[in-house]
Amino acid sequence: MSVQHKFLKQKSVGVIGVPFSGGQPRDGVDQGPLKIIEFGLLNQLQELEWSVKFDGHRDYTVMQPTSDPPVGKLLNARYVSAVTESVASSVSAHLKEGSLALTLGGDHSIALGTVSGTMSVHPDAGLIWVDAHADINTPETTESGNIHGCPVSFLLGIAGQIKEFSWIKPCLSPDRLVYIGLRDIDAGEKKILREHGIKAFSMHEVDKYGIAKVVEMAIEHVSPNCSRPIHLSFDVDALDPSVAPSTGTPVRGGLTFREGHYICEAVHETGCLVSMDLMEVNPSLEDDLAVYQTVTIGCSLVRCAMGETLL
Repeated sequence: MSVQHKFLKQKSVGVIGVPFSGGQPRDGVDQGPLKIIEFGLLNQLQELEWSVKFDGHRDYTVMQPTSDPPVGKLLNARYVSAVTESVASSVSAHLKEGSLALTLGGDHSIALGTVSGTMSVHPDAGLIWVDAHADINTPETTESGNIHGCPVSFLLGIAGQIKEFSWIKPCLSPDRLVYIGLRDIDAGEKKILREHGIKAFSMHEVDKYGIAKVVEMAIEHVSPNCSRPIHLSFDVDALDPSVAPSTGTPVRGGLTFREGHYICEAVHETGCLVSMDLMEVNPSLEDDLAVYQTVTIGCSLVRCAMGETLL
């Protein structure tokens, strides 16, 4: 079945490799996009008849300030801000051309940039956040100070005034956000989700309703009758560690191989996908077999979101 892409001018995809790890403490996640490209993703997308634009991996280390002391609790704030502002520009440039934007991370702080870039071109877009974690801590509620656990609060405009992130405009409303796969949520984050009425499908709901019903409800929430563009932000730790072991914050009890792929297939079928992130693949954490397993799954999730089908 051929899907009509409602918000793209042509079947082209701009691929943005973001080898960046500054939003969290573990080395190696910056190697994720390099491995994903090395495993042939660009050719795989071309085989799906996408026109692929890829300008290579940018060296974001040149943006690292010589001094980056904590801002309140936040670590590496200036570095994260500079990188994500650059990513926002890259994403918006592809979208303005009418192409789909595909961002390969890197840690999930990068979504500060990807979602901001998407919303600057498609201000009514909905965000589907697939993750074991809500990443909605504020600078006040974060315990670790790692910004990969905070991006959604900045995008919603509930993070408060942080001078270092003054470029980020609140661009997301709670009714255009939905989570799938949550199972490791801080107490402060639970309070934020409740207070703002944010739709969240934890693994409890996946078990209760099944993935097909959960995805149907999630899509209808952020894009009623498939009327709005969709940004899909997929953290591989949403998958169970037995499926995708090579990631920085694995939590058991996650999505199965097929559940993860079904989400991507269903989003593709809407014809509304304009931007996708694949985040938190860390090739340095496990043995070669586990890395192969995680990277190949990352590639296949992207392919499913871009139209690969089983039949």
